[in-house]
Amino acid sequence: MINQIKESIKSELEFFIYNEFQTKIEIGVEKPKNPNLGDLSVPVFSVVKALRRPLPEIVKIIQDQLQLLTISSFLAEINSVSGFINIRLNQVYFAQAVIKEYQSAKNYGESLIGLGKTIVIDYSSPNIAKPFSVGHLRSTVIGNAIGNILEKLNYKVVRINHLGDFGTQFGKIIYAYLNFGDKEKVDKNPIEELMKLYVDFHELAKENPEIEDKAREIFKELELNNPEYVSLWKHFRQVSLEEYMKVYKILGVEFDSYDGEAFYNDKMQTIVDELKEKNLLVKDQGAMIVSLDDDLPPALIQKSDGSTLYITRDLAALFYRKNTYHFDEVLYVVGNEQKLHFTQLQEVVKKMGYSFYEDIHHINFGLVLQDGKKMSTRKGKIVKLIDVLEEARNLSLNYMNEKNPSLENKEEIAQAVGVSAIIFNDLKNFRSNDIDFNLEDMVNFVGQTGPYLQYTSVRISSILDENIMDINSIDFDLYANEASFELIKSIDEYQDILLKAKEDYAPSVLAKYLLSLASYFNSYYAKEKVMVDDLLERNTKLYLISIVRHILNDGMKLLGMKIIKKM
Repeated sequence: MINQIKESIKSELEFFIYNEFQTKIEIGVEKPKNPNLGDLSVPVFSVVKALRRPLPEIVKIIQDQLQLLTISSFLAEINSVSGFINIRLNQVYFAQAVIKEYQSAKNYGESLIGLGKTIVIDYSSPNIAKPFSVGHLRSTVIGNAIGNILEKLNYKVVRINHLGDFGTQFGKIIYAYLNFGDKEKVDKNPIEELMKLYVDFHELAKENPEIEDKAREIFKELELNNPEYVSLWKHFRQVSLEEYMKVYKILGVEFDSYDGEAFYNDKMQTIVDELKEKNLLVKDQGAMIVSLDDDLPPALIQKSDGSTLYITRDLAALFYRKNTYHFDEVLYVVGNEQKLHFTQLQEVVKKMGYSFYEDIHHINFGLVLQDGKKMSTRKGKIVKLIDVLEEARNLSLNYMNEKNPSLENKEEIAQAVGVSAIIFNDLKNFRSNDIDFNLEDMVNFVGQTGPYLQYTSVRISSILDENIMDINSIDFDLYANEASFELIKSIDEYQDILLKAKEDYAPSVLAKYLLSLASYFNSYYAKEKVMVDDLLERNTKLYLISIVRHILNDGMKLLGMKIIKKM
């Protein structure tokens, strides 16, 4: 509602000035830096400058005109301070408009901007034959939340888990397995043993660097469909995916496709041929490259031995997705360190003559740090996500045993709280920032945490469950106070927040809004007595907090968090 009021002020003032003075001026409408001055503010310096008239005269003209706007009934007070015309809104009219908008919406907060548009999201993408680590958490939860937000805005979303199931690392794992692996151990505990083989390979390579060449030879044979290597690779892939599915189930994450790098093995030659036909491939020390702009290194398409690289497979994947899904945008939720790779990818597509290079977006994110240091699979320092999720559940369970020992389904609720705590801790941070992993801080029920949001929702639910509410019995005059008004303004922001989260591809925008909404509710509940004797007043207040609960729950679902009714 606030945006409609702002747009009306802006457009009608601009129209008036053009008609009156034959001058086009862009009017700004903003929030005052000091909220005590009002709810909206119109700076008039640009008008003074354009019309070359004294400030007091311009202020008087605009103040008079504001009284004649189509939305003038929403403007309770108009005053001026130092070149700013400040407006205080009519709290009753504004509350009535916002709540009627909420009542008329089938899915409050949704937008039709995505209708008829398709967005492909590539996220999570763990490497097979390695555990699903905490390091994979960010791509998974950021990608999932972005997908949920896009669906809320009516985009068709195609979710792709581009598994890391190809590359020279599989030559290393196969070499290690065949030369010093124990089949019985691998069959019993596949992921742990395969990771150990990978780490052992690198230790051995320090003393025997020639095995790196042997691993590359094995990978080349794998690309050429060597039956023995393909059979091993398929087995490693299957046991890995089975392990990952356990984590995805706990997180509540699903995908439309699990086609990884290997799926595009037979689709790369078409790309190479097209690059050749368009005279974009250049031979450089035996390798085939595409020269890019002066400030970018060339894109390496084929090594001198003919084997392919990430960018070759990503090009094949990109064109397959364009032809299959006809996307309007494609998002790659991948770490900051891959910025150059995706810049090169875009540039190659541009050089190939395709305009959709502009629709390729690298949704970058920072590292998950442990004690301030980056985790490394190669050195064997890895924290398995499934173990962390279990630990978060146990920490939450300890809290519930302490605070509410008689609570039913404690284990199930503790799981929901623990998992949501981890998800929210990641998403409340802007994605490009590094985050330090501190589980006890995440599971805290006080502060800017997931449990705080869940507790606020549960608190509202407990109030509503004890009372009967009539949505047709509301006295809007009772919303004419600051505590109610702040809450209603926050409710009004929900759709704008979702649109902003989409624009920036930043779930943190939504996460921070939910923290703010919860804070406004808790402030309201501290100032306003809800359980009053008067039925009309009680019902009016119950209805307001029920809207807050609806938005809190909806927003948490979009982030991938679990909704609970008791804790």
